Amino acid sequence: MRSEKSKRSLAGFTLLEVMVAIFIFGILMTTIFGSFHAIFSHAGAIREGAETYEIARTCLDRMMADLEAMYFVPEYEPRELNTKDPYRVEGKKEQLRFTSRAHVALEEEDDVPKIAEIVYYLDNDKDGYYTLKRADNLEPFHEPFEKKAGDPILCEKLKSLIFLYYDEEGKEHDHWESDSDSFKYATPKAIKVKLEIGNESSSL
Repeated sequence: MRSEKSKRSLAGFTLLEVMVAIFIFGILMTTIFGSFHAIFSHAGAIREGAETYEIARTCLDRMMADLEAMYFVPEYEPRELNTKDPYRVEGKKEQLRFTSRAHVALEEEDDVPKIAEIVYYLDNDKDGYYTLKRADNLEPFHEPFEKKAGDPILCEKLKSLIFLYYDEEGKEHDHWESDSDSFKYATPKAIKVKLEIGNESSSL
């Protein structure tokens, strides 16, 4: 009896046991490679999403810095002459003009703080998306505002951009004119920026 047991243990695996083991191994390898394929096939999309998020965050950080440094004349009184307030807030749904202390010098300048006219506006690109540009002009400001080919690009691959403006009572407006009696010659209490960035497969 004992010799039969030892004989059987020395015989190793039977053919059936080997086939079952190979079958299980095959299932495991299929599962593992399937998992790796899923991970690597989504890695590009994950990386692209992270890059899109970083672009959007950088864009909004720049806009926040500009808006936090907004300059306007306290207790502004309308002028008698038919001239516009150079420090006005002039907002549309896809364009915003205001003045700010957040001037970004593209060339070497002195260290004296300056007030700049900041204008965000959209340009169409060749792929059917929008490019958000940021004009930054020092006084005296040119009237009316003119786009320049050299205006810095703030964000590319935009699908949409919307500015919304809120008055003292929290009422929402899709445009703003602080040099107008209809807006009580006031700056908006808050400005909301809604942008969609990305490509056909993903957006943020």
